[in-house]
Amino acid sequence: MTDADIRVLVVEDDPVAADAHALYVDRVPGFTTVSKAHSAAQARRLVGRVPVDLILLDLYLPDGHGLELARSLRAAGHRMDVIAVTSARDLAVVREGVSLGVVQYVLKPFAFATLRDRLTSYARFRASDGEAGSQDEVDRALAALRTPGPAALPKGLSAPTLEAVVRVLRATPPGLTATTTAESVGISRITARRYLEHLVDAGRAERSPLYGQVGRPELHYRWLSTP
Repeated sequence: MTDADIRVLVVEDDPVAADAHALYVDRVPGFTTVSKAHSAAQARRLVGRVPVDLILLDLYLPDGHGLELARSLRAAGHRMDVIAVTSARDLAVVREGVSLGVVQYVLKPFAFATLRDRLTSYARFRASDGEAGSQDEVDRALAALRTPGPAALPKGLSAPTLEAVVRVLRATPPGLTATTTAESVGISRITARRYLEHLVDAGRAERSPLYGQVGRPELHYRWLSTP
C-alpha cells in the first residue's frame, strides 16, 4: 500500500463474497482493501478505527439496510464515498443513495472487469481538483464518474454476438447446448461455447452435463433469471 492508494472498506455479509470483492479491489492499481465488515455494526466500529476513503457496500446486511448505514455515517461526520454492490434494481433506492454519498452502483453478480471499470472511473473523478475553467471541464469530471465505459469483454468476444447469444438463451428456459446455440445465432460451435462459458463465468448462466448420448456428455447451458 502506498500513501496515494485509495483505502477501501468492503462491507458484505457473505464472507466468501467479501473475500472475493477484496481480492478484486486489491487487483486494481491505486486501491487497497484496509478491512472487511460483515455487518453494519462492525462497519461502524471499523470506520472509527481505520482511515477509509471508499466503502464497497452491500445493501442487504443482517442488521440493517446499507443505506441506513450510509446515512448514520454521514450523520456522524464521516465523508467517505460509497459504491453500492447489490442485487437491488429499485431506482428509488438508487435516487436515495445519491444524497448519501453513493457514487456508483454495481449490480450482482459481476465480473472483475465491471468493478475495475467503476473503480477506475472513480479514481479519475477523485483526481479532478483545482478550479474548473469552463462548464465543459465540470461536465467531463462528472462524466468520468457517472458514465463509465462498458466492461471489457475477453479478447475475441464482441458485444453484438454476446447479445445474440443472450437473446436465444433467455428465449429458451430449458437451456441450450453449444451446438444448438451455434445454429440459432449462426456461429461455430466452438465460438458459441466461448460465449456461453463467458456467461457462466459472469454468473448469468449455469452449465450442466447432458447425458443420454453415446460418448462424452455434452454441456448444457441455462440462463439464470435470478442470479
